[in-house]
Amino acid sequence: MSGKRIQPDGAELRITQIRSVVGQKQNMRDTLRSLGLKRPGNVVVRKADGVTAGMVNTVAHLVKVEEAK
Repeated sequence: MSGKRIQPDGAELRITQIRSVVGQKQNMRDTLRSLGLKRPGNVVVRKADGVTAGMVNTVAHLVKVEEAK
């Protein structure tokens, strides 16, 4: 799913941070922290609601998104 726009459809998303926030803008750092990601390799599972979809789309180049099974 990385590189695509995430739609708020209520599915469970497995979000993995793949890149560091070093050199990124402050809003990117804040968005990753709000998702619960602290460092590359961290994984969180969140529902794909409107808020989460917006946050993931903001930091799409820093995360990998998969549908949780």
